[in-house]
Amino acid sequence: QVQLVESGGGLVQPGESLRLSCVVSGRFSIVNVVRWYRQAPGNQRESVASLTRVGATTYANSVNGRFDISRDNAKNTVHLQMDNLKPEDTAVYYCNVFGRRAGSDVFEDFWGQGTQVTVSS
Repeated sequence: QVQLVESGGGLVQPGESLRLSCVVSGRFSIVNVVRWYRQAPGNQRESVASLTRVGATTYANSVNGRFDISRDNAKNTVHLQMDNLKPEDTAVYYCNVFGRRAGSDVFEDFWGQGTQVTVSS
């Protein structure tokens, strides 16, 4: 019923930018939080950006000031604008939605397949 598909990853040099997209299919009665996570080999998965249903945003200290999370409700799409990328940003980035599907009374986590971001000179 619900599917999240990330895109926009790739290989860039330090200081360059990328814009990730997450297209969400399926109907929701409520979306509480949308988040972008990332995970590098050997590292814990970490939340780098979140966006609540009322529009509040939070960012990890490591990306604060460089990343921006946004949504386009008309296109059912969540974006992560990443500026001034650094080698330590290299990871697989995942889109996550915590909410309730239409017709359901259960809140669930929904995940995309991930998109690779590599920052290297």
